[in-house]
Amino acid sequence: MLFAELAAEPALVLAISGGPDSTALLYLMARWRAHQQSAPHLVAVSIDHGLRPEARREAAEVKHLSEQLGVEHRTMRWSGAKPSTGIQEAARVARYRLLRTAARRAKARCVLTAHTLDDQAETVLLRMARGSGLAGICGMARKVPIDDLAAGRTAEVARSARDKEGRNTGRAGRADRETEVLLVRPLLDMPKARLIVTLQEAGIAYADDPSNADPRFTRSRLRKLMPVLASEGLTAQRLVRLARRLRRSEAAHDAVVNWAAKRLGLNADIGKVKLDSADWREIPTEIALRLLGRAIATIGNEGPVEFGKLEALSDALDAALAAGTPRFRRTLAGAMVSLQQNCIIVEQAPSRRSRPRDQSMRRKPDADMPRNKARA
Repeated sequence: MLFAELAAEPALVLAISGGPDSTALLYLMARWRAHQQSAPHLVAVSIDHGLRPEARREAAEVKHLSEQLGVEHRTMRWSGAKPSTGIQEAARVARYRLLRTAARRAKARCVLTAHTLDDQAETVLLRMARGSGLAGICGMARKVPIDDLAAGRTAEVARSARDKEGRNTGRAGRADRETEVLLVRPLLDMPKARLIVTLQEAGIAYADDPSNADPRFTRSRLRKLMPVLASEGLTAQRLVRLARRLRRSEAAHDAVVNWAAKRLGLNADIGKVKLDSADWREIPTEIALRLLGRAIATIGNEGPVEFGKLEALSDALDAALAAGTPRFRRTLAGAMVSLQQNCIIVEQAPSRRSRPRDQSMRRKPDADMPRNKARA
């Protein structure tokens, strides 16, 4: 049942590090395939980031186990200079880029990872600590385009990018969606402890990555807090339940925004959005925020809308409306938001080369002009 939806795939790439979770994924997939009349070709891929001397040996051990299970194996290496800071995030992005490459070589439409219920709970805590919005606290989705991860996009930025890309309804846009590689997390509802028991019963050894307990990394520190939080009732299961409920709420919000965007005629060909400011103030704040982000993503030409910057712009716009400010103008992600004759206007921002007048205005601001500009 875990893998039933994948039975029709021609090939599947499995991300196998050699740790308990991914080793269990490899074993379970091989066992599942053995009971299928027609099953996908499996390719196990190990990523050697070049950060630990043990990584090469661990990849060799994964290769040996893969051969025993009748699964093709490949090792891919992250070459080149490594950053001195943010190494875990950089390694994560590099890993997804390499897995995407492996999927394309194998002609696979899905890459499977072994993220578990415990990983989901840690992700929810991590994003709460960072002050994420609903899209972030929803945690990891079961399926997500691997391009989002290979580009290092946050949940909020990825949603903005999909909003913009979703306007493309032409043949090329549909073809891209049909051929995109998805990252699938089939074990997301499975506790890590259950996977370890499965390996122990099968007599299969696995590696233990010491970086998982390294206190220099935020996720490792949060992992150590989990038993304390669980003793107060905040168990991994309850954190995951929270994520599921928020995901339902997120879907409901998106449905309302989609309906409102359709009524306003937001599409790829629109050049300007004009909204009555009185009507705008009647829209619930969360819906108005998302609708503003949708309009900016549609009209702007500088990439995804960052959620924090969108919130700052929305707050400034609300303050201007409440104060009756006659003039308001901010730019974000290549779009300009302004107030004109009791209307909110969202249009493409002028090119940066043609803004000398704006520069002088910032040196000698009008008394009614907001002084702090939100930049893309």
